[in-house]
Amino acid sequence: MNLKRLRLLFVMCIGLVLTLTAVPVDAKTIYNNEMGSHSGYDYELWKDYGNTSMTLNNGGAFSAGWNSIGNALFRKGKKFDSTKTHHQLGNISINYNANFNPGGNSYLCVYGWTQSPLAEYYIVDSWGTYRPTGAYKGSFYADGGTYDIYETTRVNQPSIIGIATFKQYWSVRQTKRTSGTVSVSAHFKKWESLGMPMGKMYETAFTVEGYQSSGSANVMTNQLFIGQ
Repeated sequence: MNLKRLRLLFVMCIGLVLTLTAVPVDAKTIYNNEMGSHSGYDYELWKDYGNTSMTLNNGGAFSAGWNSIGNALFRKGKKFDSTKTHHQLGNISINYNANFNPGGNSYLCVYGWTQSPLAEYYIVDSWGTYRPTGAYKGSFYADGGTYDIYETTRVNQPSIIGIATFKQYWSVRQTKRTSGTVSVSAHFKKWESLGMPMGKMYETAFTVEGYQSSGSANVMTNQLFIGQ
């Protein structure tokens, strides 16, 4: 095969790859409680009541809108099978870029659950009218900012296993941001060093949460990396 023909084949292959990569998955909009898979990511919309909409875009991207709600969570990430710890899964991180317009109490965060022990966790990068707090456990520096760490307890509240009592773990950034990298595993390890045990992984997702508020968000980029 001569060099000219080889170059032509190379250009044709590159063009094919770019074309396939550029084809978006059809967007999907949901309005009520639903979970499933879309464009390689697991998603969930959960609310207790009120008006919500969530548009699932290509990859981890999504948009959310809400009003007259009690509590609503919009998320896209990975649901695990609760058989492995984060140590066994390997390093977890998220790159994201979002427009966030909270009209009241709302969080822009990495969110998820573990089992054995049952725990709900938040890594909060931005918020609306209320900055989360709780029993202060310490602080640490990660990804260009300092996070304060808190622990709270929820008694007889909804959970992934039904009504239960469980701990909540919080890392709350001292200064708001709406784009960047979240080194998720670094928070897990810091929590464990402070006596906040992580169980088997059920979920890690980039999340928008609203509580008794209205608002909107557009998550343009949400790239979840596991084991890298």
